[in-house]
Amino acid sequence: MKVALHVYPRLQHRVGRPSESRHIGFLGTTLVVAFLMALTLLMVGCSSSATPVPLTPAPTATATPMPPKPANPELILSSTTSTRDSGLLDVLIPIFQQKTGYQVKPIYSGSGAAMALGQKGEADVLLVHAPDSEVTFMQGGYGISRRLVMHNDFIFVGPASDPAGIKGTTSALDAMKKLAATEVPFYSRGDDSGTDQLEKKLWRTAGITPDRAWYFEAGLGMGDLLRVASEKAAYTITDRATYLANQKTVSLDVLVQGDPSLLNVYHVIQVNPQLSTLINAEGARAFADFMVDPATQLLISKFGVDTYGQPLFFPDAGKTEAGLGSK
Repeated sequence: MKVALHVYPRLQHRVGRPSESRHIGFLGTTLVVAFLMALTLLMVGCSSSATPVPLTPAPTATATPMPPKPANPELILSSTTSTRDSGLLDVLIPIFQQKTGYQVKPIYSGSGAAMALGQKGEADVLLVHAPDSEVTFMQGGYGISRRLVMHNDFIFVGPASDPAGIKGTTSALDAMKKLAATEVPFYSRGDDSGTDQLEKKLWRTAGITPDRAWYFEAGLGMGDLLRVASEKAAYTITDRATYLANQKTVSLDVLVQGDPSLLNVYHVIQVNPQLSTLINAEGARAFADFMVDPATQLLISKFGVDTYGQPLFFPDAGKTEAGLGSK
């Protein structure tokens, strides 16, 4: 029991002879050291039965950093139906939103109607393919920037039996003349879209006024018009991307292609913010920059290859229309 008393410190204050104090002090110090070592081993043993503490922190999953939210995140995009019907914007818009924090509200119509929304200040940015009308739009002060994005081409499609005999014709104007001469059913977009403007320009250049007995203006988007033409065993003109995206659901063959006049060019246009205080100029610039960014252009170049064996669009950022062969 005396030994237990010696466990506590400050043994030099205990009563006794000097020799006994030194002996007791030495013994007490030894016991203290032993006790502390035993206590340490006991604590290590207890901790080993519990969940071990890792020497290095376990790796944790890192979330993709969110972009800063724009002051005005809502962006109204007015675009042609071919960018929807081909599926291209279904791929690009989510990427743009994730990168920038903007929320895109797309409105799909013919290019003419898309530009009309821009003229009214009811859209922030346009993605269209009606070059002549686009030039007029810019000259009228409705846009502040127009940049070349991509191209594909227009093609003549119709029934495999080809009663007009236009298959393999290399001239678009010759094909128009044959269609008129045989008076076979022809369905037009009839909506002032880029496709509609190209088709009517071809009729004018060929010096032909289509007869209403065989010429029908449907007022439909490209995908819907292809289905109608297929059901009626009729001819029409379409952009290649929309045709390829719908090829398995329609009975229409490609009959005329390759004429330089059938080039189909797309531009992105920032609407003039002076038209309305509601126009999101910052968002429009962000979307336009995104469409001509090298990473986006690479995505455009690969879009459709896996599914159709060929790209649906060809990227053109930094090029000129003249370089593409467009007037």
